[in-house]
Amino acid sequence: MRRREQSFSIGSGLHARQVLEGIATSLPPANNSTIVPVALASDRQTYYALAGVGNVTLRLALDTASADLWVVSSDCTSNACNVPKYPLAFQSPTFVSVNSNATAFNVSYADNTAAQGFIARESVSLANLTVANQALGLATSSNVKFRDQVSGVLGLGFPRLSSIASKAVNATPFFATMAQNGQLDYPLFGVSLTRDSSGTLAFGAIDGSVVTNRSLIEWNEVVPFAPFAAESNRSTYLQWAVALNNISVNGTVVTPQPTYPIQTLNSSLALIDIGTAGIYGPYQDVSRIFSLISGARLVDDGAGQWVVPCDTEETIALNFGGRDFVMQPTDYLIGPASGNPNLCLSWPRALPPSSDGIDWQLGSPFLRTVYSIFSFGINTKEAPMVGFYPVNNATAPIEPYPSVSAFFASYSATVGTTLPNFPLATPSPTPPAYTFNASVTASAGELVRSGLATSTYVPLLAHVNASALPAITPSPTVATLIITDTSGRTLTSVSTAAQASVTLGVPAGWAVNGVAATAVGAGRGPAGLVSAAAALCALVWGVVL
Repeated sequence: MRRREQSFSIGSGLHARQVLEGIATSLPPANNSTIVPVALASDRQTYYALAGVGNVTLRLALDTASADLWVVSSDCTSNACNVPKYPLAFQSPTFVSVNSNATAFNVSYADNTAAQGFIARESVSLANLTVANQALGLATSSNVKFRDQVSGVLGLGFPRLSSIASKAVNATPFFATMAQNGQLDYPLFGVSLTRDSSGTLAFGAIDGSVVTNRSLIEWNEVVPFAPFAAESNRSTYLQWAVALNNISVNGTVVTPQPTYPIQTLNSSLALIDIGTAGIYGPYQDVSRIFSLISGARLVDDGAGQWVVPCDTEETIALNFGGRDFVMQPTDYLIGPASGNPNLCLSWPRALPPSSDGIDWQLGSPFLRTVYSIFSFGINTKEAPMVGFYPVNNATAPIEPYPSVSAFFASYSATVGTTLPNFPLATPSPTPPAYTFNASVTASAGELVRSGLATSTYVPLLAHVNASALPAITPSPTVATLIITDTSGRTLTSVSTAAQASVTLGVPAGWAVNGVAATAVGAGRGPAGLVSAAAALCALVWGVVL
């Protein structure tokens, strides 16, 4: 059908798609990098991707502010666990017990949800990348509520942040394991977030369909953190936190005021968190931002929520490394209040001071305006960095209100609330004691001897040689033919290779309670690989399907 000497297995949807693309473009499939679809859950809070855990496929929520990989197991019976589960009864041949399943796993989140269970080892894969014996948590109790059959969390933070790594030997988190083993083309991952299922997560390379001019990537050195009390005598990397230079409203600059200026070397630290569905900052900064927007007022001093007129025509820009990354009203406005439809809830919200010195938490409203790249760093050679590639045009005209209103209507963005009709005073909370050992300095860009990627990598970012970064293209396009017929008309024909359907949480061919499960669409379409190959044949040979 394609080339007679070529063959592929229907067991790996993405790899087959890469093979098909390679045939059409004369490029070999990537083996040390991969790219998978990322979808926004129906609650508009969580971004998730498909992963293989042992013999099952599960949807995992993505989170850069945590480092543990955990999934709901079949032993979890709480209401929150009514999702596809890792089936302990299947007795996966790649499952490895840790301490006879007696090593406890516990994880908690800022919204007061938590999961508990035990630590084990299992083969974990994303498309063609696999880590054998990956340490993970199998939850037996959880009140973490997911939508859309999401079954757990893939933490992409630094190993120091991992509770699993602190309880089991050789229990480095998933991404860090691949970077430390030299398993990737380059020790980084890149994320494209959208408002639907067209986002991507790339490991080992950047998404070449989004990043079309690598010179426009703004690289920011990650800030290390001093030890907790007597934890050690040196600083190490903990969070994907970078310095926020300033914020501006329609060009008027607001200079951040760090909560702990001495400890953070007068830098305002921003956590880049794809697991957060908002933008949060300190009261001392957020109040000054909204003071620049006519008609803005605080409406909830507990939640730090401001509203602005829905017809506001202001941009809000975050500046990193001297470059503005601009948010239009549809980026930062949450939606109209149902009881006051002319007023819109808005990001950022204000939070009380955090004892770790991180003042800002930048989640999906900002991250949808950029392609974000998380480079893990290389032992002794290169510090970790976060790169931002602008998706929004910084010089584009401000969105007019009719366009904003139409967006709200199409997105069903109205928030069910009635606002107070009296002014609220802006709180001035007292900062708690600083968490870390302030006698140990921690400067952005520190080179460390261990804990990052293996030193066998050749550093590309130490001198910002971003043009040499590997790229991978996720487009399902296999081949595009442009044909001019006898009448002079130009016809364009495109073939696509969709992902195969899978059954979430059920090994292939395994029956649950004697009944075989029905496959569900797990990617961007239910079509199988054979149909994708047939589509390619139809294009190349003019076959009518």
